[in-house]
Amino acid sequence: MSDITKREFDALAVDGSNYLTWATDVEIKLDSMGLNHTIVQPEAGKDERTKPDKAKALHFLRHHLHPNLKSEYMTERDPLVLWQSLKDRFSQQRSIVLPRSQQDWITLRFQDFKSVAAYNSALHRIVTKMRLCG
Repeated sequence: MSDITKREFDALAVDGSNYLTWATDVEIKLDSMGLNHTIVQPEAGKDERTKPDKAKALHFLRHHLHPNLKSEYMTERDPLVLWQSLKDRFSQQRSIVLPRSQQDWITLRFQDFKSVAAYNSALHRIVTKMRLCG
């Protein structure tokens, strides 16, 4: 019974500060569950999304939202609509994260770290954020 409340990753924050990683995690998890088609706009006249698949995906999405966001979007009954609404609301995070990452990249200096491992970690963190932003 405890598996019902267990989260695979952090819930989407109210301010959307973790939106990029959250969206990536959701896409990967839904893909592994065979439900990735529920958050993708179907081709014209071709909707393969079954009611049980949509319900599973919607449950998963809502389970990984902050309680305040969950209450804001409680009327959404389609995972595609919920996904698109969240994307429209928080996708501007790219425009915030990218300049910060670029600034971190410019100011990254090996001598500021105590070890090669710490430098490598910071380097990979910056590169990953830049890749998430495209």
